[in-house]
Amino acid sequence: MTRHLITSAIPYINGIKHLGNLVGSQLPADLYARYQRARGHEVLFLCATDEHGTPAELAAAKAGKPVAEYCAEMHDVQARIARDFRLSFDHFGRSSGPQNHRLTQHFAGRLAEAGLISEVDEHQMYSLSDGRFLPDRYIEGTCPNCGFEGARGDQCDNCTKQLDPVDLIDPHSTISGSKDLEMRATKHLFLRQSAMKDRLDAWIDSKDDWPVLTTSIAKKWLHDGDGLQDRGITRDLDWGIPVRRGEEDWPGMEGKVFYVWFDAPIEYIACAQEWVDAGKGTDWERWWRTDKGAEDVRYTQFMGKDNVPFHTLSFPATILGSGEPWKLVDYIKSFNYLNFEGGQFSTSRGRGVFMDQALEILPADYWRWWLLSHAPESSDAEFTWANFQASVNKDLADVLGNFVSRVTKFCRSKFGETVPEGGDYGPREDALVAELETRLSAYAAHMDAMEVRKSAQDLRAIWVAGNEYLQSAAPWAAYKEDPARAAAIVRLSLNLIRLYAVVSAPFLPDASDRLAEAMHLSDRSWPEGSVAEALSLLQPGWAFDVPDNLFRKITDEEIADWQVRFAGTRSEG
Repeated sequence: MTRHLITSAIPYINGIKHLGNLVGSQLPADLYARYQRARGHEVLFLCATDEHGTPAELAAAKAGKPVAEYCAEMHDVQARIARDFRLSFDHFGRSSGPQNHRLTQHFAGRLAEAGLISEVDEHQMYSLSDGRFLPDRYIEGTCPNCGFEGARGDQCDNCTKQLDPVDLIDPHSTISGSKDLEMRATKHLFLRQSAMKDRLDAWIDSKDDWPVLTTSIAKKWLHDGDGLQDRGITRDLDWGIPVRRGEEDWPGMEGKVFYVWFDAPIEYIACAQEWVDAGKGTDWERWWRTDKGAEDVRYTQFMGKDNVPFHTLSFPATILGSGEPWKLVDYIKSFNYLNFEGGQFSTSRGRGVFMDQALEILPADYWRWWLLSHAPESSDAEFTWANFQASVNKDLADVLGNFVSRVTKFCRSKFGETVPEGGDYGPREDALVAELETRLSAYAAHMDAMEVRKSAQDLRAIWVAGNEYLQSAAPWAAYKEDPARAAAIVRLSLNLIRLYAVVSAPFLPDASDRLAEAMHLSDRSWPEGSVAEALSLLQPGWAFDVPDNLFRKITDEEIADWQVRFAGTRSEG
């Protein structure tokens, strides 16, 4: 049994996230966590809200609330929506919690002792109209490298080049739109990432199983231009973790806070401490300290490609630079972007489907299936209403739902609501078992490798195999000539439903629960033995219920309505 530590990139607190955010980190992480639990492994699955920085301050001001109050409320909202999407976090924490305060200040102290933090007198962009220093991400302009007009002051999302605000062409404040900007003197702390370059390069080179997307972005930051640059880790803000060296004051840093991208990844560790403090678990150190047992842990991170530089460089530099025995990530699963109907999802313009809105119109499994089966792994993906309708109607309603309905209703009409006895299996059943052996093996291999779309294709093929068997075996026809043969077909098909309930659970937890309840399953263990054994667990006389229709079809009228409704009207903080 392997112990799996799984973390999803933590979402910003400023508003409800859209489906593109969901499929880029939390949802595939949940898929993997559910699968590993089903295989009998010990799992700790952690996530949290990212609550510091200007985004939180601005969202709170827009909502007319103190920032601490706003963050507490939005954490509860995001936690509720996560539960409604069946995201199976062992703990959903808060980066503003005391655990992260202490741990961030601890790491800062350790890095300072190691000579990896420097104090830099610099000039930063100040907005005269806004009356404040502007964090890098609240300055936009044209990228000097690729010409992208929406580049931010810290990096260009188009070419991923690391930038400084002064590099931008024609910069402006994203808070007010003002171009009345000037550089003012201030002092900040910098993490000396450049001193860690060779060590980080060797560590990344050792990860020869990482996705190309992950390593290519990391290498670009390491080697393009002047190579890996030192990174500012403090900001002139009111809301955040006060700058301290462990428990000591840091002279000259009064009134400053740590940069959100310094403290946010540390929350992964702090979240495990919160998990223990909340009484949900014990001994967080066995997951995070290699001197306390974490050397046996397999640590996997899930994130969108924009988060890769911080998780492959800045956070590892913090961990390695501390000189302490912290667990480093073993595998980073990164994702491209999900676009919406020919353009980008937009939080500010309300363009696209947000997580709460999605659940208002359809249950979680509908969204989970489409998003995971179209996950943007090798390239950006596109959500269209037409594709969503086709996928739900064909995969969920016509294949999985139809099979369950036909089998259970036919059995009830001819044999009652128990598994029938009699009849023998033959070549057709042998062929099905052989096919399922191959397909289940492929499914497990792709799930272990975190190949999300291929796993979805495998699962659908498993459902299709059952449908094709039922159609060719035709128990309704066999019953007229040989009721015992029809009983054998139905018995095998009811066992297929049990199998579907188990192997579909990581993708479709609600449908899996409904099938398990209908089949009266107390044992939902993964089929570790042969498929023939798995298809004989429900013996004659086993009672079941005919479930309500698992999935309904989406109508053309609904699609027409949703296309208008989600074209861009919602405003978010």
